[in-house]
Amino acid sequence: MRRFTELYTHLDATTATHPKVAAMRDYFAAAPPADAAWAVSFLCGRRIKRLIPGTRLREWVAEAIGMPMWLVEESYSAVGDSAETMTLLLDEIEAGDAGLDVPLHAWVENRILPLKDLDESEQKARLLGYWRELPTDARFTLNKLLTGAFRVGVSRRLVTRALAEVADIEPARVAHRLMGRWQPTPEFFERLVDPADRGEDAAQPYPFFLASPIENAPIESISELGPVADWQAEWKWDGIRAQIIRRAGECHIWSRGEDLMEGRFPELEAAAAALPNGSVLDGEILAWVPGEALPLPFARLQRRIGRLKPSANMQKKHPVRFFAYDLMEYEGADIRERPLEERRALLADALAGIDERIALSEHLAANSWDELAALRERSREFATEGFVLKRRGSPYRVGRVRGDWWKWKVDPYAIDAVLLYAQPGSGRRSNLLTDYTFAVWDGDELVPFAKAYSGLTDKEIRQVDSWIRKNTKERFGPVRSVTPYHVFELHFEGIQASNRHKSGIAVRFPRIARWRTDKPLAEADTLDNVKALLPPNERADLG
Repeated sequence: MRRFTELYTHLDATTATHPKVAAMRDYFAAAPPADAAWAVSFLCGRRIKRLIPGTRLREWVAEAIGMPMWLVEESYSAVGDSAETMTLLLDEIEAGDAGLDVPLHAWVENRILPLKDLDESEQKARLLGYWRELPTDARFTLNKLLTGAFRVGVSRRLVTRALAEVADIEPARVAHRLMGRWQPTPEFFERLVDPADRGEDAAQPYPFFLASPIENAPIESISELGPVADWQAEWKWDGIRAQIIRRAGECHIWSRGEDLMEGRFPELEAAAAALPNGSVLDGEILAWVPGEALPLPFARLQRRIGRLKPSANMQKKHPVRFFAYDLMEYEGADIRERPLEERRALLADALAGIDERIALSEHLAANSWDELAALRERSREFATEGFVLKRRGSPYRVGRVRGDWWKWKVDPYAIDAVLLYAQPGSGRRSNLLTDYTFAVWDGDELVPFAKAYSGLTDKEIRQVDSWIRKNTKERFGPVRSVTPYHVFELHFEGIQASNRHKSGIAVRFPRIARWRTDKPLAEADTLDNVKALLPPNERADLG
């Protein structure tokens, strides 16, 4: 635990990339494989499922130091982080250092994980003992693990770099080995840093190549990308990014979030049985009725995501389709380094004659950037979010590497709405009112239609927080209703009809674009304005 605490403290104390990578490299080079495996797991964002509710942990801290619970909760509200709050308060009890000599894997496997099988009194007794065995910095590390809040400002890419330096192998090989269904065991870590290839799991996916947003690119116009003929344009679909893997006579479907979606899309697994063995496809799962020209709304796909074994009726009611737009493995060979146009040709061959539920994504031909720009403006007519632009000669890279793949999204929807409710944020914003509910006019009534919490500057957040506290009308637990006055411009990526909302609509990824201090309350948008943004088929459903 000593060495892992030192690593966590070092990583938490700097924002610079090179010192972070160096600290992780030194740790992985020196730590026993059993400890290093758990460290990789935590640093890559995997968390121990919360074994004990945070409120209960704080109650035990309150008892240990003789502080009333209301004061502990006020402290938590001020600090904004449960692990940090507990650690600061536990300074009242005597600290030891015996626990520092217990290896990290023993802490996790023999101390933390077994807590789930103990009754509450035994959990409390053991935790009080653990806290007394550790100094402050190690208590903080332990509390971070216990609360499931272990975040230390390192990306998987940085972890991959550090491991690649330890193993003296290409980062892409490490990134591939970190994908899929591995467990933090000594054997896994030894394979992870082994220069030799011991063979991968037949179900193991590749790391995804992610497109960079073009609006954040250092270019003044799209034409600066060079001749349009050097680029392949495809629709940017609103679905689930996924890989279909056909190896060893079996099919596996992985989401971008590394969720093995076994049995969730049996019609796609059946269609994939016709793929050549040793094929890995990258693409998008969409809700789509066979024979129709456009996909169904994302809400229809959501009804399939949570069904582990959908019935035949569910499959018929909410059919899906996979649009393949890249090929990473062909006949068992990794072809990611080949140019896109070669991979695309092999992909077309692999899909020839198979079930239409797995289809080749459309390549949009254009003679000029102006022609593409005009088509982009019509994206919503085709139920898409814009384009993905791919350099024809590009390899399939790992992660978000700028330059070869760009997402050129259509402008977001925009609505001017009225602030109606507010409640405290979480974490370090827990003492500020930062989570807002917005409404639009329906006749003379303001009807809530969206919630948002991002988009304002820190200065604006403090100003809005101060105004809310002075203009609160009612309180409903943590939620405050406010006097309708302020108008904000909201942006969102998608909209759909919804019978679960009073407004009759639901929006996706809403965020605050700007505070409309120039716009009076009466000039906020109406519910009819919002409904007019719905796709034609959903507008008809609303009547």
